[in-house]
Amino acid sequence: MGNYTCHAYGYEDLYQTHVLQVNVPPVILVYPETQAQEPGVSASLKCHADGIPNPKIVWLKNGMDILPKLSKQLSLIANGSELHISSVRYEDTGAYTCIAKNDVGVDEDISSLFVEDSARKTRLSVGNMFYIFSDDGITILQPNECEIRRNIKPTERIVASYEEMCPKGEGDSIQQCVWASAVSVRDKYIYVTQPIQNKVLIIDTQSQKVVQVVETDPVPVKLHYDKSHDQVWLFSWGNANKSHPTLQVISQASGGEEHRTIRTQFERVDNFFIPPTNLIITHIRFGFIFLKLEPAVHKIDLETLRRIKTISLKNYSCIPVSMAYTHVGGYYFIQCQGKNSTSLSPQLIIDSVTDSVIGHNMDITGKPYISADGRYVVTPDDSSRMIRVQTITFQGELQLTLELETGFHVSDIVFQPSFTEANQYYIYATSRSQTDLLFIELSTGRREVLKNLKSPIPPQSWPWSSNNRVVVNSGLFGQYLVTPSTDSLFVLNGKQNTPHCEVSDIKRGNTVVWVGEV
Repeated sequence: MGNYTCHAYGYEDLYQTHVLQVNVPPVILVYPETQAQEPGVSASLKCHADGIPNPKIVWLKNGMDILPKLSKQLSLIANGSELHISSVRYEDTGAYTCIAKNDVGVDEDISSLFVEDSARKTRLSVGNMFYIFSDDGITILQPNECEIRRNIKPTERIVASYEEMCPKGEGDSIQQCVWASAVSVRDKYIYVTQPIQNKVLIIDTQSQKVVQVVETDPVPVKLHYDKSHDQVWLFSWGNANKSHPTLQVISQASGGEEHRTIRTQFERVDNFFIPPTNLIITHIRFGFIFLKLEPAVHKIDLETLRRIKTISLKNYSCIPVSMAYTHVGGYYFIQCQGKNSTSLSPQLIIDSVTDSVIGHNMDITGKPYISADGRYVVTPDDSSRMIRVQTITFQGELQLTLELETGFHVSDIVFQPSFTEANQYYIYATSRSQTDLLFIELSTGRREVLKNLKSPIPPQSWPWSSNNRVVVNSGLFGQYLVTPSTDSLFVLNGKQNTPHCEVSDIKRGNTVVWVGEV
């Protein structure tokens, strides 16, 4: 989608512009697929729909339109994306069909509700948990009740090798873990790096045990799960000075067999970027790598692990630092460093169809973050302590919609789907040095500050990335978020926009993964 202009060669002032909008049929997810509740409790059935233009949602119960039955007891929230029953009765048992329609298509799915006595689950669920990796091991947290379901200590033995999870180093007075990066692999496994041990641990979420150790190149600091090819990409520094960086791949990541790393051919790697999948874009073919101090991005085929193109950024004096991608309009946004490490250069935009540089993204500097639906680009600018919000229209036009002062240097940003509007988002932004957390509603610009969430981990105690205070949400339908302080962890209620609880004695718990339904 976008503007396509043709003109006669040599007559640039004679031109015609065609505006192309690509409409996409709806794709939906319902949650939960099935639930059992006792009479008298409340129940929610949620339906997330994505498409271009935005789909409209209707609900059926056992094939009958639910609209005539709406009441205080039965209500629709957020443009129909949530069906809420305030006090369930036996007759509410049924198959609830969510139907999403737009101009070019329709999609539907069923969420089943059973109302019965003693509907409580007899066994504890192992899904819908946060895994927090800290000095003292791994904490598995159920956020709703702020309940710690399991603590995996540094001394716990690994299933396959029987070695300790976090061996005591020479000269260490206490036995503790050091973690850097972790990813969920289809909610079946978690891969997590131990940069001091030069290892990746694999955790089985069903048994909640460490089941395998994978030896890596020295100082592994960044993981990314490429869902399209079922492989985990692993970036290592080579040493503490980052002078021998490597990029490795672990294939068949969701399989139960023994895993090994495959080293790619790329040298002098400074970072890499693989676009995430979403409801509409389910397969990603290409990724990008950046080489040290080189004004270019290198396009790679994720299947063959080979470089297929180099896109030069030399004319813009841009050393790439990070990237983001939106399928709406098909743009890559590149965070640029100038000719030296302290100078900042405006972001660049690359067209994903032609792989050509369109130009600067206004005068916006900083790391771009993009919402899952591709319609919001959020950039925190450390030099001005501003957050700039851009929206992308269905015609692929980029518009600056918000400029807000943060009052602090941003460590991390996460998008949270709105609880009151379909196809809208909030963001939460953490500070690198302050105790505050900033909330912004993107559709209105409404902002709030959650105060007194204790001090973040000092940047010097978190050398693995600039995100010394992460903030992590609980998936598409979840209402809880977590963010660590130096020696505790805060659970936030995104629906009420308040702190939910504080979990103490979690030191440097800055590697966090959400695991959904297992």
